[in-house]
Amino acid sequence: MISDFFMEKFIKPYYDYLLKEKHFSLHTVNAYVNDVESFLEFTVKDVSAVNEIVYQHIRNWIVSLSSKKMSNNSINRKIASLKSYFKFLYITKTISSYPLQAHKALRIKKVLQVPFSEDEMKKIERTDFDDDYFGLQNYVIIVLFYTLGVRKSELIDLQLHDVDLNRREIKVLGKRSKERIIPILSSVVDILSEFIEKRRVQFGDGYSQNIFLLKNTQNLNQTFVYRLINNYFRGVTSKGKKSPHVLRHTFATHMLNAGANLNTIKELLGHSSLSSTQIYTHTSLAELKKMYSKTHPRFNTEEEDLI
Repeated sequence: MISDFFMEKFIKPYYDYLLKEKHFSLHTVNAYVNDVESFLEFTVKDVSAVNEIVYQHIRNWIVSLSSKKMSNNSINRKIASLKSYFKFLYITKTISSYPLQAHKALRIKKVLQVPFSEDEMKKIERTDFDDDYFGLQNYVIIVLFYTLGVRKSELIDLQLHDVDLNRREIKVLGKRSKERIIPILSSVVDILSEFIEKRRVQFGDGYSQNIFLLKNTQNLNQTFVYRLINNYFRGVTSKGKKSPHVLRHTFATHMLNAGANLNTIKELLGHSSLSSTQIYTHTSLAELKKMYSKTHPRFNTEEEDLI
């Protein structure tokens, strides 16, 4: 068990650094710190201070995680947290050498995200949801995920003052507190206008300024949003993966298929580089191959070979 002294001296400054200087979301900060704490608890029997940690300790932790059947992708995410932590310790001169200098990420199998089809998205109807305020809220959440392409944390953090119905715009606070403006479709403006008015009737002005609230007036949380999407889309699609991220992926893929260029999609998604957006071209290419194989007059039996 990590001592209170150790927490105060070696964990608390890192927590404050992520939150106040890097401007990470509270969810991200907690995820990073939890990974670091997990590692330090693993090594506590071998070292008494962070400057005693060497790469072999980290290697032993990786082996331990792997033996528990943790995926390479999950292990890489935890190691990314450690990299951030030890860089912080090195920059602040808490340690004199960086123990992850020679580390190479574990190989992961790239799995192509399968977006929902346009036909599947057309199945979404307001009548599918309970005929009350919270049923309307669930419907609006799904509509915004699909029409804005926002991240789960971005939707949860949306504030009333972020929505400008007159200008048909919504302001989103992305990673590292980077703001971006996303246009709202006219049909969505009408839905949002109705919802916000009913929100005022439901809660008044005395609660959180977050647009979406739970029945106990608390802000939405990651678990609630994931379960909402997963449970609803069970009745819409047979695809295995059903999550807010798949909706974000669906937004980008459908935009690309409809003719939007990558730079436009990059700005809408809030990506810092075009390389992050290019993953969506793979899905678009798959759709292109299907359409080509179905419509070419001579070789329309080659669909399976093309894909």
